[in-house]
Amino acid sequence: MAYIKFISWLVLFCLAGSAIAQTEPKLAAGSSASYGNLPPELNLVPQTLLGLIHAPEVQQEIGLENATSENFLRQLREIDGPWWRSRILPESERRSIVAKQEQLLIDLLSRTLSESQIKRLRQLELQAQGPRMLLRSEVIDFLQLTAAQQTEVNSIFAKSEKLISEASLPANRGDETKLNAARQAKGDELAAALKLLTPEQQRALPELLGASFETAKLSRIYPLAPELIESKAWVGNRQVKLEDLRGKVVLLHFYAFQCHNCKANFKHYNRWQQTLAERGVAVVGIQTPELADERDPLKVAAAAEEQGFEFPVLIDLENANWEAWGNTMWPTIYVIDREGYIRLWWQGELNWQGAKGDQAIEELVEKLLK
Repeated sequence: MAYIKFISWLVLFCLAGSAIAQTEPKLAAGSSASYGNLPPELNLVPQTLLGLIHAPEVQQEIGLENATSENFLRQLREIDGPWWRSRILPESERRSIVAKQEQLLIDLLSRTLSESQIKRLRQLELQAQGPRMLLRSEVIDFLQLTAAQQTEVNSIFAKSEKLISEASLPANRGDETKLNAARQAKGDELAAALKLLTPEQQRALPELLGASFETAKLSRIYPLAPELIESKAWVGNRQVKLEDLRGKVVLLHFYAFQCHNCKANFKHYNRWQQTLAERGVAVVGIQTPELADERDPLKVAAAAEEQGFEFPVLIDLENANWEAWGNTMWPTIYVIDREGYIRLWWQGELNWQGAKGDQAIEELVEKLLK
């Protein structure tokens, strides 16, 4: 699943003068933009800050010089953990956790970055939120949106959310009509929002958002991979730490050896080990028990030997790694880049009902190796 999807829309705002309403409230002379934290209850606005800070393009844009230092990465990983695990929680709970981690990130960055650098990051955060940033209080105050404008803005996004929710219902899955209606409403949000802004509000946007920055093509927007939690139980003597694999692309997979869906993927793991290991790719297995026999290290080792596994396998006896990664399904495969960032994850059989998960992973690996 895609955790964050960024869109770039500042340029479109600047080209939309003909679509602006005629009644134009006057902005206060000398007003300046201010930036704050996104309240978790403002659930129509995507939380984009944590995803942005992982992108090297953003790090360069704001002048984050210590982005690769061990101290910064250690602290960022501590922030990433709760954020990453929150993806499986109910929305209200997830958003509260993410808001807390966003504040911790700003606290961390404020110790090394200037006010202007933090301001630039906040501008990128608003840009990445697209037209829905119009719901934020600091944006409303700066642009002096009228009560009528605020009502219309809320109506636009509420309509989209209703259609998206309907299309997501189990009873409507596969209904192309509902899916297309939801996509159309989401795609129309920007044009609809443009019609609500006056020329003066439009001219004020560059001060609020800063220079336009392309966020749609950012590819490293997921967390640093959690470090493996040692259980003192491995298959054979092949023990590893993700920290020691820095510089390699890592294909890490969770499985249970009696799981039918897991077994369907074993041939791919073996093939990756045989064909990619010498090119700088490390395959790592984590056996998290589902059934009683899978808690027996001897049986886990015997099953791994029977399957011909030649890669390290951590036996996750207490499910500590399973919980640290926020897993919900056997099997799950993660692609981790050379710097230790999660770049993709796949849940379930790689070729279930014609899926080409193995191909998607291998194509990404090729890009990361280059």
